[in-house]
Amino acid sequence: MAWSLVISVLSFTFVVYLLHYSHYLLTVRNGLDGLLEHLWSWILIPVFSATGYVCYDFYRRNVTPNHTIRTSIDHYIAISSLSWVGWYMRRKLEKATKNVKQAQDELLLQRLKDNTETLYGKEYQFGEIKDREEYVRRHPLTRISHYELYIQKMLETKECENILTHKKPIQFAVTSGTSGKSSILPMTGEQRLAFFTHGIAVVFNSLLQSLPENKCIQKSLKLFYTPRWRESVGGLPIGPNSSSPTNSKALLSIYSTPKPGFEVLSEPEALYIHLLFGLKDKYLGMVEANFASIVLIAFQALEMQYKSLIEDIELGRINPDLKITDETRNELNKLLSPDKNRANELREAFKGGAAGLVKRVWPTCHLILAADTGVFALPASILIETYCKGISMYSPLYAASEGLLGVNIWPEDKPSKYMLVPGYMFFEFIPVQHCDEDQPQTLFLDQVELGKEYELVITNAGGLYRYRFGDVVKIAGFHHQCPIIEFMYRQGQFLNVRGEKTSEKTFYNALMKAVSNWDGLKLTDYCCSESLLISEEGEKKDYAPFYYVFLEFDSTDGDAMLTEEQKNHLKATRFLKQASLSFLTDLNTND
Repeated sequence: MAWSLVISVLSFTFVVYLLHYSHYLLTVRNGLDGLLEHLWSWILIPVFSATGYVCYDFYRRNVTPNHTIRTSIDHYIAISSLSWVGWYMRRKLEKATKNVKQAQDELLLQRLKDNTETLYGKEYQFGEIKDREEYVRRHPLTRISHYELYIQKMLETKECENILTHKKPIQFAVTSGTSGKSSILPMTGEQRLAFFTHGIAVVFNSLLQSLPENKCIQKSLKLFYTPRWRESVGGLPIGPNSSSPTNSKALLSIYSTPKPGFEVLSEPEALYIHLLFGLKDKYLGMVEANFASIVLIAFQALEMQYKSLIEDIELGRINPDLKITDETRNELNKLLSPDKNRANELREAFKGGAAGLVKRVWPTCHLILAADTGVFALPASILIETYCKGISMYSPLYAASEGLLGVNIWPEDKPSKYMLVPGYMFFEFIPVQHCDEDQPQTLFLDQVELGKEYELVITNAGGLYRYRFGDVVKIAGFHHQCPIIEFMYRQGQFLNVRGEKTSEKTFYNALMKAVSNWDGLKLTDYCCSESLLISEEGEKKDYAPFYYVFLEFDSTDGDAMLTEEQKNHLKATRFLKQASLSFLTDLNTND
């Protein structure tokens, strides 16, 4: 009602001014005064026209009651700005996809030109390279070991520009180490800006086109955990390549968690605060995290802690047993007030169990934003089948510590696919059959073939040149001339005790086919380990290497366990106790 009154007053004012100046233009006096008044009138008309449009646009976006006037305006400015940037960058992306060779050539030559006078550029004579073919001839394929001395030099000096790149890094990103030990990579401001403009803005544009509900001014539950940072000698932060919501006041207005909640460094306490302020807002529109596994863990924690959380909402305070500083507690308590009605709504919502819980807790929630490919496929499927039943899931970006690689501009399509970004990352491709070679021949972005699998090679803005990124992707299609890829697996993530090199995707697909035949059991997690990594008690009966597979189930029939028939099936295929992977091959003939 309050918003309707505000918009009505503004609209009425706009109409009055418009009518007044339209009439004035028809009766304006001659002479200099008349000319000035005439010009002034023409200035005011577009100003008030724009004001009227903004008021109308704001009103139609359906502001939720939990917003204040200030936060709703901040929210509107943030998503409107993002929408316009997304529209512009999507047009640039479409143009680049129609001539990917030109886009890639221009990007590469500009990147080499920018870094010609760096220590690295002088070593590899960037100034003499005239085209991509010469670049490939002059510069070898590289791995992280190739850069360790350069990066160490950057870490140990205050003047760390002009070593790998002409620009000074803004931080050193620590990789996740999914296929080995973690690495430290320099990250420039250009990379962070590109992640926003070429990535987030573009996928937001796609969201608005496919899911118009995102135009509403609803807050999101952002599951983010602030890392503990180290510093280089030059004072640059060292840690995960993640931008905190606290970096932008406008972005904070989008999320249900207040600023003090994002500053809590211990994960269990931070999660409790995320859930508390998320539950408090009945009108949430989205749940957002980097990975589907983070969302799943959060909802599992919610099931265990909902009674305490509801009590906090009813009493309007933070649980006194929560291990946070007094300063943080006081700041958060100021933002809470007793809400018995919401507490009763939540108690009723939790009576229905896990299936469809999110829709009962937040009736207007329409989207889960998280990565759902690779190792995150299983938690994503569990979410869709249980807590998030009836809600869409969107995996928007293909990115890593090395930078943005692809965007998913088809939010409703499954499985998730990503169009590579030709105007930002320079790509090469190693046919998967040549991945074991040290310096195999590569293909360019305009040379790959539909249905083939390749190891990705990148040249990024952070000083990595012809870098063997380690991801294996499949060309799933083309958008104009630009490849659309499906993530397959990471190089190094193989079952390989006898040289069979079974990929993670092959193993996962086979396991899911087996589990689908086991009535009453739902797989919730799994792990596979080489026998050499686990010590056995007692006398060894077999010296051949094999795999241990650990399975975690959620039973739909109470405390049901694997039946003897199911156990015998595993034994018969020698899946648990032998290196033979006939079980996998038989079940997964498509891979």
